[in-house]
This record gives sequence, C-alpha cells and structure tokens, in this order.
Amino acid sequence: MQRDGYAGGYDAVRRYARQWSAARSSAPVTAAFIPLTFLPGEAYQFDWAEEWVILDGVTTKVQVAHLRLSHSRMPYVRVYLRQAQEMVFDAHARAFAFWGGTCERGIYDNMKRR
Repeated sequence: MQRDGYAGGYDAVRRYARQWSAARSSAPVTAAFIPLTFLPGEAYQFDWAEEWVILDGVTTKVQVAHLRLSHSRMPYVRVYLRQAQEMVFDAHARAFAFWGGTCERGIYDNMKRR
C-alpha cells in the first residue's frame, strides 16, 4: 500500500478497522423478513434490464421488463425501446393476461424515475 502512495502503516489500518468494527457492532439492527416461499397468487416480482439487440441491422439498446410469479417462478418477459410508465403498465397488463390473472401484491426492486 505504501508503494501506492499510502503514508501510514499496518497499525493505522488495524486501529481504523477496530474502530469501524466497534461502531458497526453498537449500531441498532433493523429486523427484516423476506419470505422464501409463496402461496399461489400471493406475489409477483418486477424488474427492468438493459440488453443490446440488432433491429433491422442496427445495434440498439432495449429495455426488458421481467415479471415472474413468486410461487411457480413462471416468467414473462417483454422488450421495449425505452422505460416509461406506459411500458410498465403495458408489461403488467400483458403478463396478467398471459398468466390468466394477477396476484395479491407485486414486489419491485430499485424503482426510480428515469
């Protein structure tokens, strides 16, 4: 590390690690529960992914809506040119039609404005 410009030594790193560990161990712990099993119709999961495809000979970045039934893990995937609210609604409507219904709740990961 000193060859990379760090002027300190091993003891400084060890002291910092000890202080950091003590601070973490005294921090309040928030309990969380994420079920690993689901009843049929209980939940689905939704997320976006980006992929590159060739459309009419042109390399194009596309947005892929992934929906998956939590109980059976049955997927539904739909590709769009962009992420927008209309695409979210369309992907959900098409997935629910494909599955023959909807679930009690949806699980969404890292939803943010774009």
